[in-house]
Amino acid sequence: MISVCLATYNGSKTLERQLRSILSQLTASDEVIVVDDHSSDNTVKLCRNIFNEYPVGYDILINEKNRGPIYSFEKAIEQANGDFIYLCDQDDEWLPNKVQAVQQAFKEQQADLVIHDAHVVDGNFQEVAASWNQFKKNQPPISVLRNFYKNGLAGCMMAFTKRLKKMILPFPTTIQMHDQWIFLVAKKNNYPVVHLAQPLMNYVRHGGNVTGMKKRSKKEMLIGRWTMLKCYLSMRKTKN
Repeated sequence: MISVCLATYNGSKTLERQLRSILSQLTASDEVIVVDDHSSDNTVKLCRNIFNEYPVGYDILINEKNRGPIYSFEKAIEQANGDFIYLCDQDDEWLPNKVQAVQQAFKEQQADLVIHDAHVVDGNFQEVAASWNQFKKNQPPISVLRNFYKNGLAGCMMAFTKRLKKMILPFPTTIQMHDQWIFLVAKKNNYPVVHLAQPLMNYVRHGGNVTGMKKRSKKEMLIGRWTMLKCYLSMRKTKN
């Protein structure tokens, strides 16, 4: 069973494209968990209308006030029942072979965390870069040390197992990036991490992204690295 965790906020202009690219790859035994961050547009209504066209199970949870993407993703992950959990943003687009390729990596490489590449496009879907990794100057596979130096991960390009889900929750309240936390938990517990070279989605780079690409100040970056390091050093490890 696959659970797709989707965080939404005022996404009615882009959401339909993303939802249909996801739902076309799921089966009736799969589910989509939506956490809406108190949208003021018709995002929730649009979700329900589209879900009703597909046999996939779904749940829509609405935050009582705007809480931000980290809280929303944590809430969605908590509610996920699947053996495999995919994270996604509201304004991207999955390529038709994404689920097949990721599930193959889970099965054949016994992965607990699968990370893949993406095409980078602008708001008009014009290509900005053929590869997210090239765009961000990443060099997969990413080590823990390199990740602390520069986090080149994006949660929307991640999927992980139920086993890893149990280890990442609850999110520490001090983390600034949930994608980095998920990666570090997997590495500290020696869970297999697989990096797929092929782009499996179109990542939309513009100001409306839920998780966005907003640059942080140097002070924010240093604080983020320090707090994440403390979380990493103190995190529990599985006894398995």
